[in-house]
Formats: sequence, C-alpha cells, structure tokens
Amino acid sequence: MDWQLETTVSDEQVKFYKENGYLTFGRIFTKSELDELRDYVDEMIANLPDGRRPEQMDVPHFQHPYLFKYLTHPRVLKVIERFIGPDIVLWSSHFISKRENDGMEVPWHQDGVYWGESLDPMRVITMWLAVDESRVENGCMRVIPGSHNLRDRRYETVDRKNMLFGSEVVDEDLDLSKAVDLELEVGECHFHDAWTIHNSSPNVSQKRRCGYTMRYMPADVRYPGAEWRRAHYIYLLQGKDRTDGFNTYTPVPEF
Repeated sequence: MDWQLETTVSDEQVKFYKENGYLTFGRIFTKSELDELRDYVDEMIANLPDGRRPEQMDVPHFQHPYLFKYLTHPRVLKVIERFIGPDIVLWSSHFISKRENDGMEVPWHQDGVYWGESLDPMRVITMWLAVDESRVENGCMRVIPGSHNLRDRRYETVDRKNMLFGSEVVDEDLDLSKAVDLELEVGECHFHDAWTIHNSSPNVSQKRRCGYTMRYMPADVRYPGAEWRRAHYIYLLQGKDRTDGFNTYTPVPEF
C-alpha cells in the first residue's frame, strides 16, 4: 500500500471547506501510528462492559490519556490551524465503531444541535479519522454540501431499529439529491463543520467500520463548564485563551 502523508492544506481546500462545510483529506498519521491506534481501540472494544455498544465510546480521552498522543499530534494541529487559526482548544472526541453485520445507523443531524447551548459561538471542526476502511457498504459518513449555512432545521423523534440517536432532521428540510458519500481508505480523514448535516447508514457488510472523531474549536469560543448538562473538560492545546478568562481549561495529561 502506498502510504503518503498529507499535512499541507492549500488555500483551495480551505475555501472548499468554508463553502461546503466539509473536506476529504489524506493521511496525517504514519501507518505505524495508525496501526498502534487500531490495536489500542481494539482492546478498548474488547473490554467494553456488557451491553455497551462500540458506537457509544464518547469522550474516551477522559479515561484513556494515551489518546492525547493523537489528539495533540503536531501534524494534526498544523492542519487544524489552517481552518480555525493558531489558538486551538480540544472540544471532544468519540470512537464510533460499527460492527460487521450489526452496525448502528446514525440519522441525519447537525452536531451543533445535539450540543445545544454549550458553546458560544458554535464553532467546531471535526476531524473524522478512518481507523478502518470506510465505504458505502459498511456505513461511511454522508454529508449535504452547504448545509452548514442552514440554521433552525426542524427535528423529529425517530424510533427505527438500530439507531444511534433518537432524533433527526425532518425529510422536507433535506435535499438528498446533493448528498455526498465520504469514502476513505484506512488512515485517511475528512473534516466537517458543527452545522453540516450528515448521517451514515447501518453496517450490514462483513467489514467493521471504526472511525475516531477528533473535535477542535478556536480559543475565542466560550464554554460555560459546570453550567452545561454534564461534566465535560476542554483543553487548550496551542496558542492563547481568547475568552478573557471565561473558559477553564483542564491540563493535558501525560501520555
């Protein structure tokens, strides 16, 4: 396999991201780094409590400081800086691993809606890292280009079998003719805005689909901390706080 790293973001790519709300990208990690991450998440999945789905591995870095090796990697921050500037805060991360034949569907949604009033303004970029190959047949992510410019989309409660979340954008607020499948080779990644409408189908194939979402925001975004609905920690990874001391940052742990 020809494993080339891509760590330079062109002006054209930045423009595409700003206009469309997403961008497919190459490999930021080396093959050995990616293989090490896969081995680690494989062990995490093997040790999940009974009844816990591998799609539900939210904020794993809280319990697994090892993951900061990837979340704070200089090559990642170099790329992220091109989209949000030099003052970078880690907002969150999440492993979504869809088992072969049994991977859950993710409904059409905007991350910013699920996060509610937690951030002011809601400015988050998600890097979606392909731990496994991500294809249409095993439930790759899909996006509606330009939908990050839409606000106040209407949501409805859904109760379909094998659904990760319980609400989704109503059909008449979607233009599915514009949907784009974001297929990735192992180690490649894509980016999307907090307001970009996206989903993924259930995995009914013979191949697992594991992705790691790594979420960042500029350091002028205000986070109310304990006033939000649950305990959550943010980390200033690079640059300076731009909230005049409003935010409280947790020190990056040793890894």
